[in-house]
Amino acid sequence: MIRRFITFILSLTLRIYFRRIEVTGTENIPVGSPTIFVVNHPNALIDPAFLLCFAPRRISFIAKAPLFRMPVIGYLVRALDCLPAYRRQDAGEDVSRNLETFAAARKLLARGIAIGIFPEGVSHDEPRLKPLKTGVSRIAIAAAAPPDSLNVHIVPAGLYYTEKTTFRSSALLHFAEPIVVNHMALEPDGTPPRAAVRELSAQIETALRDVMLHVEQEEALGLIGRAERIFSADEVDDADEEQRLARSLELRKRFVAGYSFYRANAPRRIDAIEARIARLESELESARMDPHDLSLPATATETILRLLAQIAACVLLTPFALVGAVINYPAYRLAGYLSRRLGRDQDVLSTFKIFSAMLLFPLTWLVMALLTWKFAGWPAAIISLIAGSWCGYAAVKLFEEMDRFYGSFAALALFVLQRRFFVRMRAERSAIRQEIIALGEDARQADS
Repeated sequence: MIRRFITFILSLTLRIYFRRIEVTGTENIPVGSPTIFVVNHPNALIDPAFLLCFAPRRISFIAKAPLFRMPVIGYLVRALDCLPAYRRQDAGEDVSRNLETFAAARKLLARGIAIGIFPEGVSHDEPRLKPLKTGVSRIAIAAAAPPDSLNVHIVPAGLYYTEKTTFRSSALLHFAEPIVVNHMALEPDGTPPRAAVRELSAQIETALRDVMLHVEQEEALGLIGRAERIFSADEVDDADEEQRLARSLELRKRFVAGYSFYRANAPRRIDAIEARIARLESELESARMDPHDLSLPATATETILRLLAQIAACVLLTPFALVGAVINYPAYRLAGYLSRRLGRDQDVLSTFKIFSAMLLFPLTWLVMALLTWKFAGWPAAIISLIAGSWCGYAAVKLFEEMDRFYGSFAALALFVLQRRFFVRMRAERSAIRQEIIALGEDARQADS
């Protein structure tokens, strides 16, 4: 019951914080087999929340031991049947106790409960995998060995955030095909063979690289981010919106592969793409537009109808949004202040933002409901509690609709007044996207 409540609250919070969440590859998850999920770790406690809420299996995590001693967080990790990992970098921890954790993990697998592990061992903001810990391999091999001989599957999962510290950004959780763990005998002392541990760890590392964006060149990050704004915007014109983030991640991976190859072998091609991106960005900035605003409907009638619909949505939302802004603004400002003060590293900033909001906004609604109950009775208090949350969400939606309306209006005005300029920018946006695709394909062919 507690697990379901925690999962419901976290799922609701994630869907409010992120404008768009995609989950793909769930068909790769074994239904009844003992399963270990291995995941990259770019976003602190938000990463396990995604796996907990959106993986179609009951999951318990192996989490760093200090979390079990933290207020509130310690209660949550225990309620979710998490197991402690004792790390050398945590002062005062006895790493020999990991043997107890490994034994407990094997018991969970035997009971049909999946385990989630972040094999890098630490959350970070780097664009590449950190060296993986061997705990996953040791647990899996020991569970698959006699006498248990479990049919263990390791499912690599990749988390991809477009802008992980930005409210109302997007996130993708992708599950890859599972790695089947071979049955083998343990060493006489009961430990997995070292060669087998190294081999399985290498398989896991390769699989994780395939499901995440792995960038070796630091200088590529800025260009990749700028390119992503262009080719993800061009995705708006595609029919199948359900897989938009998955395709965006695939394009990023192709660009990374092409960047690595051509920066070493033909840097002028990279320079040419960067120049085209810079030129388009400059033109969009002068028009006060972003790449998404170039995606007008096919006809003028459809464009006008979309603008009218956006105006109607703004008019309907405005009275509720004004109330919500007044009620929730103090909590919003305080949550932002606390997250900036406490979450100074990028990989933990979203965690502090979300957990601050989960505490402060409900507290605001509760205080407002208590005051209403004191002066107007409990029916009005219930209405007040519902209105506080609804009006707050209405305020978020209003600002989003206003932003969309401004972009659509600016694009329509440019299309009417400078049609050739608009059409050329739109064509250039698509051309850059095609060049990014070709960059990865050409690099793949040249490397094969």
